[in-house]
Amino acid sequence: MPARIDLEQRRKDVIEAAFRLLTAEGITGLSLRKVAAESGLNIGSVRHYFDDHRNLLVAAVTEVGDRMGKRLTRYSADTLVGLDGEPAVDALQALLEELLPLDDERRVESIVLTEFIVAARVNPIFRPVTEQMAVDMRQVITHALDVLDVPEPAEEAERLIAILGGLVLDAVTPHGSLDDERIRRTLRAHLRSVLVTGRGGRPAV
Repeated sequence: MPARIDLEQRRKDVIEAAFRLLTAEGITGLSLRKVAAESGLNIGSVRHYFDDHRNLLVAAVTEVGDRMGKRLTRYSADTLVGLDGEPAVDALQALLEELLPLDDERRVESIVLTEFIVAARVNPIFRPVTEQMAVDMRQVITHALDVLDVPEPAEEAERLIAILGGLVLDAVTPHGSLDDERIRRTLRAHLRSVLVTGRGGRPAV
């Protein structure tokens, strides 16, 4: 009796192959033929799931967003209620680090997302996905800041998003040289300025 094909797993394998190619060669190096070779499938099998490389790119970045979203759901806003000072910094940093390239999995995700955002600048077909991801991220961060009683949480969320974007760019491109520890220290310094010194406290030693 022939082995039963797990169609969902095969689709995931194709997306993982796309991740590896995007990491190694960037968006210009991605093609269905290369993805087929990388995943060990024939081109017809890949086309069964994705008509062209644009659809595959959308699926890849959607998968990144889903993974980030699942990790963020581990940090319920209820756990932030009543926190202040360093405990608040610890909790918010743990949440935001899920969006930063601080291990192999998150680094790959950050590279795929960065490639996609750059492509969306000149290709409008990609923009709905990136725009929705931005909306979702703003909502999560703004809500967390609101629960922590940060004044003007929407404005502070914009500043945090800018910092996160800069940290990601410096970590995954030759533009910067930040290692994991420097990323964490940079983020923590800003969070302390908001949650500790910004509320009249003294800088932590």
